[in-house]
Amino acid sequence: MRHRMMRENGGRHQKRNTGPSGAVPAPDRPVREDRFAGRPAERGADRSADRPAEQPADRPSGRAAEPPVDRTAGRPVDPFADQEAFSRRTLAAADFPVYGVVAGRTAAGDARTGDAAADDAVDGEALAAFETSGGELRWVEVQCGDWRSAAGPYVTVRTYRPGADRGERLPELEDLVEDERDRVYEQLGIDEGDGPGRVRALRAWITVDGEPCAVEVHEDRPVPEPGAPAVPGPEAVWAGRLRVGGLTVTVCGRGVAPGAVELGSIGDFERCLRGRTGLLRDLAARRARHVPVEERELPPAVGMEAHRALIAQTVAESAAIEAQVRVGRTPRLPRGLRGDVGAVRWEAAVRQQMRLATETREEAVAAVTSMVNHLNRLSQQTHWLVGTAEGEAAVEEVVRYTVFASEVASLPAQRAWAQLWRERPGGGGAGVWEEQRLSEQLWLAAWEQWRAARH
Repeated sequence: MRHRMMRENGGRHQKRNTGPSGAVPAPDRPVREDRFAGRPAERGADRSADRPAEQPADRPSGRAAEPPVDRTAGRPVDPFADQEAFSRRTLAAADFPVYGVVAGRTAAGDARTGDAAADDAVDGEALAAFETSGGELRWVEVQCGDWRSAAGPYVTVRTYRPGADRGERLPELEDLVEDERDRVYEQLGIDEGDGPGRVRALRAWITVDGEPCAVEVHEDRPVPEPGAPAVPGPEAVWAGRLRVGGLTVTVCGRGVAPGAVELGSIGDFERCLRGRTGLLRDLAARRARHVPVEERELPPAVGMEAHRALIAQTVAESAAIEAQVRVGRTPRLPRGLRGDVGAVRWEAAVRQQMRLATETREEAVAAVTSMVNHLNRLSQQTHWLVGTAEGEAAVEEVVRYTVFASEVASLPAQRAWAQLWRERPGGGGAGVWEEQRLSEQLWLAAWEQWRAARH
């Protein structure tokens, strides 16, 4: 199980089953206790290909829910206390040392990447994440510092169990940097831009249990947008990996130089556990003040512009993911395509669908979901949807069919998609996926016939 503080996977893209392509249902994955949730924007906005119509279960409600009551004791149940107790039991069973920043101490040298004094203590300890698989603790991550500030100082330290680097591919240092920028975006609403920026490879020394340890460091400082005012830009973020007594330890920081970090084995997790609970309470209070997009007053939409804007964003999301995969980077949505903007576009399209098609909200959500997945899949399976006149025509026909069930020229393709979407498998064996593959071929053939008829 991966246990990260309630944040599912940040911006990292998890491709859902898109139907036929020889795929089979994915096996159960380890479950992670996630980093602290609390994205100011709607968590449900990160909608990728083949998304379900239902909203995510962890979406902020926008108002404080009534606390559950322990009927036997007659008092409210504290879910954070239960989480803390679970984490305490898990960490008590750790059979390898776990490292963190030595509380209140920094190594000699400049503590910050700028000119701040070296004696700035990095405190604010909290358990950030851990992962178990098959009952075995695989790694533990702790954080310390000022998580509320993009300037830091802030450091995360992840300790892997012995032999972890032989059994799996550990995250690249570049991905650790991007994970940290995702955290700042999700928790603070600050978009530091998508990397890479101005990158440097450094060799530094991090003190571990009083002894200096050499570490290769990847540092990334975002490049300001052209024409941006001459103000201090986003903080450089760095990440390094080192070996400590047969263990792999990764460190990521902002606002503090690598050489100013001193690590030590954690003997008592109580401060980390209490810190985690405090942060969870803080972030839950922030989410409770958030007004969900369904309850907001949005600018009035004109015609089917809301549908077109939503399609443009979702197709751009898919294109961004494909581009990252092609160059070998970990696929994740660019931060500019996540969050509140996407949630508002989705909600505007649903409201317009309800109004123009005279549908209930449930019907409109289902229709918009099918429309978005239709064009996402088409953009993935063809080369002509984006940037061509026939691509624009296809988008227009899909929108008109979704809203008005119009007798568009591509009607056979629309009906083929409706069947493909309606009969998408939630599981099953090879025979089910073969049927889906054949249905997809018929759908794509219908679009090719539509293209041929246009010429």
